[in-house]
Amino acid sequence: MTGAPASAAGGSGAKPVRGGKLGTAAVNQASLWNIANILTMVRLLLVPGFVLLLFHNGGYDPVWRSFAWAAFAIAMITDLFDGHLARAYNLVTDFGKIADPIADKAIMGAALVSLSVLGDLPWWITGVILARELGITLMRFWVIRHAVIPASRGGKLKTLAQGTAAGMYVLVLTGPLATLRFWMMMVAVVLTVVTGLDYVRQAVVLRRRSLAAERAAIGRTTEALNEAAGSPGAGAGAGAGAADASASGVTDAGVSGAAVRVSGGSTAVEPAVRARDGAEAER
Repeated sequence: MTGAPASAAGGSGAKPVRGGKLGTAAVNQASLWNIANILTMVRLLLVPGFVLLLFHNGGYDPVWRSFAWAAFAIAMITDLFDGHLARAYNLVTDFGKIADPIADKAIMGAALVSLSVLGDLPWWITGVILARELGITLMRFWVIRHAVIPASRGGKLKTLAQGTAAGMYVLVLTGPLATLRFWMMMVAVVLTVVTGLDYVRQAVVLRRRSLAAERAAIGRTTEALNEAAGSPGAGAGAGAGAADASASGVTDAGVSGAAVRVSGGSTAVEPAVRARDGAEAER
């Protein structure tokens, strides 16, 4: 991959100040090749590597599944850090906004589908989780013009539960640990459904508020335009020019004919000056 100019990433490529955070104005100046984006790209590259390791030697070799678990764990850990680094050090780029959620869905989707193909995980669990993730992603695009739905605490807990449960299924576990991973996956499914419904509620509320605010703003603008069109001072064409010329003439004549009397340090303004002020105010 060739290096892209900083302008392609939305800025000039300014680096964060050592020992401190950049100001908000620098968000659009983050370089494409920053640590947050590199971690995201590493996570994307780990997806095919994870799948190859998981299916190596028939997909049931404990050693190779341990290697697959290590790749999955690294991917989930990078997911925890890249977003935090991007927000904390103003490394947000358009590439990161698009690639980060894709990488998240790719590694989790690859794990769930692969486990279902191997027969370790029921397909209905994979279907519920993937349908929720796809639906929420589409819903975010639906409301992105009106508002951004922030990541909730429940959503983060859901991601942690999914990652933990999927990682336990990647490993070859028996006995109580196998039972534990089943209940962990059930917790992940419940959190997936509950947080998905909460995101839908937030999206509907935010969209309604945004549309109401837009209608109110349009109403205020229309009312202001109507008032301006109906005011006596709003002339058109030559009439407006004549009014300005007349007001200017009155002003010049009033000023030239006005006398200002200074007595005892006080200044008295004559009626001609007041006439000038009135003409300027009407203009």
